[in-house]
Amino acid sequence: MIGEIGIADNGKGITNIYIKNKLKIEKDIEIRETKLIKEAANQLNEYFSGERINFSISLDPEGTEFQHKVWNELIKIPYGETRTYKEIAEKIGNSKAARAIGMANNKNRILMMIPCHRVVGKNKSLVGYAGGLEMKERLLEIENQSSLH
Repeated sequence: MIGEIGIADNGKGITNIYIKNKLKIEKDIEIRETKLIKEAANQLNEYFSGERINFSISLDPEGTEFQHKVWNELIKIPYGETRTYKEIAEKIGNSKAARAIGMANNKNRILMMIPCHRVVGKNKSLVGYAGGLEMKERLLEIENQSSLH
């Protein structure tokens, strides 16, 4: 379906979700299972099986103030729905920032939990996704097939 997933935390929140063979894994990481990682894995499994629409775990993404503004807006996109880059730009108060929204999405390291897969092109086309367009399409299919929304 999605592939092997790795999850990282810093003791305060989830910092990264890695997809094997899709995203670069940082070399200097300690491999161990923490309480946060176990809970994140449980919530991701529930999401993939269509039993969860919202994640309720502490996130601690690393990024600029602008990126955080974008990511906070992405979290507000309802499960099973999409928004365009322009719509997100308008929501954060800068209607001309659609390209910058795409760049912020590209820096999102907490895939699925910060749902950049719900952002689409102006004609609702699937464009750009760190995990690949096939994965983006699959995540949207999971959300659209779930009876939870």
